[in-house]
Amino acid sequence: MREEEVERLRAIVRDCIGRHEYASATFYAGRVALATADPLDIYMEAQALLLAGHHRRALHLLTSSPPLLRDPRFRCLAAKCLEELKEWHDCLTMLGEAKVDDDGNVISQKDTNMMNLDKQSDDHEINILSAICLLRAKAYQALDNRDIAKQWFKAAVKADPMCYEAMECLVDNYMLTCEEEKRLLSSLNFRKEDQWLYAHYSCMISKHEKSSVLEAKFRDLEEGTSGVSFSNSSSNKSPKYNADLMACKAEYYYQCGEYQKCFDLTSAILEKDAFHLKCVLYYLVASVELNRPNDIYVMADSLVKNYPNKAVSWFAVGCYYYCIKKYSQARQHFSKATSIEGTYAPAWIATCNTYAAQQENDHALTAYRTTARLFPGCHLPMLYIGMESMRTRNFKLAEQYLLEAKKKCPYDPLVYNELGVVAYHMKDYEKAAEWLELALDNLAFPLSELWEPTLVNLAHSLRKLKKYHKAIIYYEKALALSTRSLSAFAGLAYTYHLTDKYDEAITYYHQALWLKPDDQFCTDMLNLAIEDDAQTRKDFL
Repeated sequence: MREEEVERLRAIVRDCIGRHEYASATFYAGRVALATADPLDIYMEAQALLLAGHHRRALHLLTSSPPLLRDPRFRCLAAKCLEELKEWHDCLTMLGEAKVDDDGNVISQKDTNMMNLDKQSDDHEINILSAICLLRAKAYQALDNRDIAKQWFKAAVKADPMCYEAMECLVDNYMLTCEEEKRLLSSLNFRKEDQWLYAHYSCMISKHEKSSVLEAKFRDLEEGTSGVSFSNSSSNKSPKYNADLMACKAEYYYQCGEYQKCFDLTSAILEKDAFHLKCVLYYLVASVELNRPNDIYVMADSLVKNYPNKAVSWFAVGCYYYCIKKYSQARQHFSKATSIEGTYAPAWIATCNTYAAQQENDHALTAYRTTARLFPGCHLPMLYIGMESMRTRNFKLAEQYLLEAKKKCPYDPLVYNELGVVAYHMKDYEKAAEWLELALDNLAFPLSELWEPTLVNLAHSLRKLKKYHKAIIYYEKALALSTRSLSAFAGLAYTYHLTDKYDEAITYYHQALWLKPDDQFCTDMLNLAIEDDAQTRKDFL
C-alpha cells in the first residue's frame, strides 16, 4: 500500500473515532496496521477496538507482541483493557511493580522506562505517568484496598495536576481530611497558565471557608480572572455557565447550611443541563432539607428512566421515601445505590440516617462506624455518632467522637455547636460557652434562623456563668432571627428575673406562655416574678 493511501486511511480512522463510528474505525485501523506493521498503527487499532467495546480483542492484539509492551503507552492501554474487563489483579501486574509513600511520591519503580515517563509528556497531554498512577488507584480501590488507592490517586495528581479525575476521586470519596486536602493542593506544581485550575481545586476543598473569601474565588473563575482569559468565548460557553463550577458552588452552599441558595442554584443549572449528576445530587439533598418531596419525586422518576444503572438514581428514590418518613423503603433504595457504586458516600450516610430517624441506636452506630471506615476523610459519621451518643446521654463518649470529627474537619460550625451542647450537659458551662462562640466564629455566612438554637444555648451557658448582660445580648439576637422561640423568650425572662428586672421578666414570660400556654416552668416563674415585683414595690413604699 502506498504511503499516500496509508495516510489517507489513518485520517479516516481518526475521523471515524471523532464521529464515534467505531466499527468503521476498527476496520480501517486493521487495514493500516496490517499494511505497515508500525507499532503506532497497532496502537491506533487497539485504541479503536477498545472504544468499540472489543476489550478482549484489543488486549490480545497488544499482548501478542511482547516487545510492544516495553513501551509504557502500550502497557497503559493494555491495563485499560483489563480495567474494562474488571480483571484488577492482572491490571496491576500489567502496570508493573511500584511503591508509593503516604504523600503520593513514587519511591520504588523497577521499570526504568516508567521512571522516566515524566520527562516524555507533551504540554498538550496529561502525563502518561499520571494516567498509570490513576489506573493503579482504580484497581486498588476496586480491590477494597482504599489506603493504597488513596496514595496512588495522590500520586496521579502530583504527577500531573491536570489529572482532574484523580483529584475528584480524592475529594468526592472523602479520602483525605480537610488539612490533608490543603497540603496536597499546596504541593502541586501548576504552570502559570493553569492557575485557574488551582483556583477551581481550591474551591472544591473549601467547604466551610468564609463566604466573602470563597465568593471572590468563584467570581474570579466565572469572570476568567484566575490566570486565564475567556474574553473571546461566546457567552453560552463562558465559565460562569460551567456546570462543574456551579455544582462546586452548590456543594459549598449545602455544606454551609444555605439550603435555599443551594436549591435555587441547582435548579437554575439543571434547566440548562438537566442531567448533570453532581448538580442533581445537591438538588436532591437540598430538597430533602427544605422538605420538597414533590420535586424529589419528579427528579427520581426522570433519573430511574434515564439512568437506571447509576447510584444517584436510586439515591433519589431513597430521598423521596426519606422525605415522606418511610425510612425502611428509603433504606432499601439507599442500599441499592451502594450496591451499584460502593464508594457513593451520600447513600452510605443516608442509610445511617434512616436508622437514626427510627431511633434504632445500635444499628445507627454500627452503620456510622462502617461509613467512617469507608470514608476516612469524612467527619460526618463521627459527628453523627457523637449526636447519637448524646441522645442516649452518653456524654463522655459523645465528646470523644465529636473531638475526632473536629480533628478531621476543624472548620464545621456544627461540630463546635455539638461540643458546646455536650459541655453544657456535663455542666462545664465555661467550656460550653467557648465551643458555642467558636461555632459562631466559624460560620461562613451571616447568622440565619438555622443558628438560632446556637445563640440560645450560648445565652443559657452565659446565664449559668452569671454573665447576665452578655446572656441578654445573645437571647435578643436569637429572637431577632426567630420570634417564635420559646426557649429564647423563657431564657430571657428568667435572666431578667435573676437581675431583679421584674417588669421585663413578666413581659417575656407572657410572650413565652403565648407560644406555649401550658408551659409549667414559665407559669410558675411568672407567678413568682409577680410576687417578687409586688414585694419589691411594697418594700419600696
